[in-house]
Amino acid sequence: MEILKTDIEGVLILEPKVFRDARGYFFESFSQREFDRKAAPLLGHTVHFVQDNESMSSFGVMRGLHFQRPPFTQSKLVRCVRGAVLDVAVDIRKGSPTYGKHVAVELTEENHRQFFIPKGFAHGFVVLSDTAVFQYKCDEFYHPEADGGISILDDSLGIDWRISTEEAILSEKDTRHPLLKDFDSPFESVG
Repeated sequence: MEILKTDIEGVLILEPKVFRDARGYFFESFSQREFDRKAAPLLGHTVHFVQDNESMSSFGVMRGLHFQRPPFTQSKLVRCVRGAVLDVAVDIRKGSPTYGKHVAVELTEENHRQFFIPKGFAHGFVVLSDTAVFQYKCDEFYHPEADGGISILDDSLGIDWRISTEEAILSEKDTRHPLLKDFDSPFESVG
């Protein structure tokens, strides 16, 4: 596994070593030992995942930008196992030098990339293929009372979603999240 740093500290892209032959391919999709050895030094701490989730969506579905409020904050390790998505992490830590900035990465069944989103970030994605199966690990259990979000359609974030927002399919809940300028973040920047 290779770990790529992004423009925002703590947001990481993981590229597994894929073994291919005439039969197909094999790769280790997650190893706590390797994650601790390679990612923990970059993060300054270890992360232990406790819950795995999966969703299936069709082209144009946008989910996000979600987070869990303290004390139930979550880090996530996400990947697309079928199809393609554009995955986005937005820094929502008050006082952070990268507050309101984002990292976007295309995750596909072909590139096998994974995206690590630390606590203090809002997370969302859009489906770029006909359908996509999306999986993610969380380091805290889901608590519905801690749900939070900022608008996935907030133009001030400068996210190129690669589809027009008129084509986007959103849940009713995701249409009600505030814009970043109207958002009072529950997260503080550390350090």
